[in-house]
Amino acid sequence: MSYYVIYDGNCNLCVTLVQVLENLDGGQMFRYTPMQDLETLSQFGITSQDCEMGMILIDADAPERRWQGSEAAEEIGRLLPAGNGFVEVYRALPGVKWVGDRIYEQVRDNRYTIFGKRDTTYQSGYPIGCRALRD
Repeated sequence: MSYYVIYDGNCNLCVTLVQVLENLDGGQMFRYTPMQDLETLSQFGITSQDCEMGMILIDADAPERRWQGSEAAEEIGRLLPAGNGFVEVYRALPGVKWVGDRIYEQVRDNRYTIFGKRDTTYQSGYPIGCRALRD
């Protein structure tokens, strides 16, 4: 299975988390494109307004399967080795997921103020690329 991650390539936090994921995964399961790449987004029927609700994870084998915001972050965590157990516990503890969702929303809406904005858009070494879109 492979997945596409759409992230904010101008957000310092988002880029750092993508770089961590790149190092953990090495391009084996995840491919990336910044939300600033409107040409790639349009091929998935995604607009820049859609991206305002947070990162997007797309199942490359079934592109209609998508997660966004905290749901995308949880799904990425679930897909990582040994991550499923942590995500299940997180989701099962009363009130924890609700709090996590609210924290995600606050960080998403204030990410540039809290973590800063990059001068240039980060391009992953593991891009989605045109070939992936044709497959």
